[in-house]
Amino acid sequence: MDKQDYYEALGVPRDATKDQIKKAFRKLAQQHHPDVSKSDDAGIRFKEINEAYQVLADDEKRAVYDRYGHAGLQGAAGGGYSADMSGFGDLGSIFEELFGGFGRTAGASNRRQSRRGADLRADIRLSFEEAIFGADRDMEIPRMEACDRCHGVGAEPPTAPVVCATCNGSGEVKRRQQSPLFGTIVTSTPCSTCNGVGEVIPSPCTKCRGRKYMRVTRKLSVKIPAGVDEGTRIRLAGEGEAGQFGGPPGNLYVVVSVEPHRFFVRDGSDILLELPINVAQAALGATIKIPTLEGETETIEVPSGTQTGAQFRKRGLGAPHLQRNGRGDMLITTRVDVPSKLTAEQKELFRQLAKSFGDDTTREESKGFFDRLFGAD
Repeated sequence: MDKQDYYEALGVPRDATKDQIKKAFRKLAQQHHPDVSKSDDAGIRFKEINEAYQVLADDEKRAVYDRYGHAGLQGAAGGGYSADMSGFGDLGSIFEELFGGFGRTAGASNRRQSRRGADLRADIRLSFEEAIFGADRDMEIPRMEACDRCHGVGAEPPTAPVVCATCNGSGEVKRRQQSPLFGTIVTSTPCSTCNGVGEVIPSPCTKCRGRKYMRVTRKLSVKIPAGVDEGTRIRLAGEGEAGQFGGPPGNLYVVVSVEPHRFFVRDGSDILLELPINVAQAALGATIKIPTLEGETETIEVPSGTQTGAQFRKRGLGAPHLQRNGRGDMLITTRVDVPSKLTAEQKELFRQLAKSFGDDTTREESKGFFDRLFGAD
């Protein structure tokens, strides 16, 4: 079936101005909108005038249409039309003007719609060991709760709220206006007497003064699971702000920060340890004790000829995996420390060692490696 000519769809001449096109569209849209018209083909007719307006109200699309007709618009950028007006600002504003007051019925009010309480955040700082092994910490959390005197009703016991006489409990006030163009228009606004709640409180609660909620500070015990790390969020369900009109409370999110450790560095579930060794240990090898997270010691065998940056792994000595079994590893990286000060005896021993390597370090001759490195007496 061939498309209807866009000018004919709007009932305007081909030289119509933008104002004429907009005016024609307003009139036809009011007549054929599916929410207004009872005609069986209202949806189809409305789609046709909508499509026509989107093209003729746009200078570029109108120029293409005038020159090539419907075929010129096929496949063009931005082609394809529907009743969705999200990308066509002027069209959206026209429909807001036309139908802003339609569709609101008694019962559409959200005056007592339940609302979930807001989520809260609390920051907690842990020692390195607490983050590794877990801990129980007490926290004081300020939050909004239902008044314990009126139980969130807002009225002084034993009184109760009453239905608003202005809106009869609907929370809305409807107004009818006569328009020469559109006839009777019905609009709904929140009731100014009850602020859209639908009820008033003749005798407000003496504790919360009718506000229904009060800010209180609660002491909560927070269980920190083993294996948390910097930035971990712990969710405490239902410990946030109170909900309204029967809605559930929000959640409390505890965000973890961790103090640094004197020896260890965290890398996920692995623990990194830098191990300083002296030149003799590096050259000859050694059995060295290292600290563990539990405060005990483990031994590590450093082979002869170990260089700075050599890495060893101790399996199962890392941090516990969060929310699953097992632990990470400890990764030990060596750093060979060259002494900055030596005794006379140590210098003589190094000279002898250097000489055995073919480096003569006597005073009368050129200085050898260790004299140049550590200085003379």
